[in-house]
Amino acid sequence: MDRRDFIKTGLTAGASLAAAGTPVLAAPLHPQDLRFPKDFLWGCATAAYQIEGAVKEGGRGQTNWDVFSHTPGRVANGDTGDIACDSYNRFNEDIGLLKALGVKAYRMSIAWSRIFPNGRGTPNQAGIDYYNRVVDALLAAGIKPYITMFHWDLPQALPGGWQSRDTAYAFADYAGFMAGKLSDRVDQFMTVNELRCFTDLGHQTGIHAPGLKLAPAEVNQVRHHGVLAHGLGVQAIRAHAKAGTRIGIADNSNFYVPVIETPEHIDAAMKAVRRENAMFLTAIMEGKYLDSYMTEQGAAAPKVRAGDMAIIGSPIDFVAINVYAPSYVRADASEAGYAILPHLPSSPRMASPWLYVGPEVAYWSVRTISELWKPKALYISENGCSADDPIANGRVDDADRVMYLRNYLAEFRRAAVEGYPLKGYFLWSLMDNFEWADGYTKRFGIHYVDFATQKRTPKLSAAWYRELIRRNELV
Repeated sequence: MDRRDFIKTGLTAGASLAAAGTPVLAAPLHPQDLRFPKDFLWGCATAAYQIEGAVKEGGRGQTNWDVFSHTPGRVANGDTGDIACDSYNRFNEDIGLLKALGVKAYRMSIAWSRIFPNGRGTPNQAGIDYYNRVVDALLAAGIKPYITMFHWDLPQALPGGWQSRDTAYAFADYAGFMAGKLSDRVDQFMTVNELRCFTDLGHQTGIHAPGLKLAPAEVNQVRHHGVLAHGLGVQAIRAHAKAGTRIGIADNSNFYVPVIETPEHIDAAMKAVRRENAMFLTAIMEGKYLDSYMTEQGAAAPKVRAGDMAIIGSPIDFVAINVYAPSYVRADASEAGYAILPHLPSSPRMASPWLYVGPEVAYWSVRTISELWKPKALYISENGCSADDPIANGRVDDADRVMYLRNYLAEFRRAAVEGYPLKGYFLWSLMDNFEWADGYTKRFGIHYVDFATQKRTPKLSAAWYRELIRRNELV
């Protein structure tokens, strides 16, 4: 039954119930109330190391993830990104998947080591030519590239990696160079993806490349080099790209949902977002480290050179956020003004243990960032979920993923129609891929990938997303 027929049926039934004295909604939703803004941008997202494979083709240099994934015990089942989805060789097929969905945008990343195999020095023309082919094929299909310059795959040859301040400058050189090569056709760039992951997970907990467990002062310095790289990257892209190029960041900030939508708890959520992201997005948007952060870190606080914060706070054209699991906060009488509530054993989650389900985080992520920092535009650079995805008779009926997406998108829609500057949404991910330390054990795609044959199969969620895009409304 079409949604409109369903609503008409509901209206008829409602009249009968009202006549019988049964309470009913006074104003049932009209189908138009489920629509997104007319110019809302729909897309999908991937990352180079997770899909490209071909790690020794086209002059590509070795990355930290090549080393990490080949180190025994680091990645589930000893999986690596050596082949991944073989999208390096199959990108035209994958663009066909995008076109079939009806998306108008594709968020992809560039493998830094395909451009500068050693991180800097002489550029590799084969790598430049490869991304020229990908960009040209996307544009020929009517799909706008949104390019992330760094999505965790750091050239292994860079001395010291992110522990070295010089890596931030090497990143800026690379980002400015590639923006200059592509900005005749690409006008949307994101500097880095998920600062918290490639700094903290790689250097504090050690569960991602390069697998280190550093002291707090060293971790804070790595974080500083990460945000410095972003700021330097903004300036380099601005200097080398054509006029009109838009620059942002893709960040997985910690987002907080007020336990009850009342003024005191909403205020607590705002405080939590600002303070808990002090070393990352707060520093970028405000051009400074909060006094509370520097005081808390004490002797472990990052060493900041003159001019660093002005670079880190370089103006950006949009903020893009990766939104997955929520945290909940309540107001309290502490100095911070809030308390973060723990997830309980009964809290719902998807296949990945960390992926707690809380659709309202979609609304509050957009609202808190908008009210705190008033960005010119916001995009959801990632949202999606892992699911078990059994394939039977050539079908993957991932109704649980459809449930997840429908509920999160209802909350993103709420933010958009309330007037917050949410301009577009990139679903993670176009297809199953190498899921970092989880290897191939967790599937986030709306296309099933048989990693033995590389066959792509659209899941139920792909059909659902295609219909949502066609209507530009929840289905």
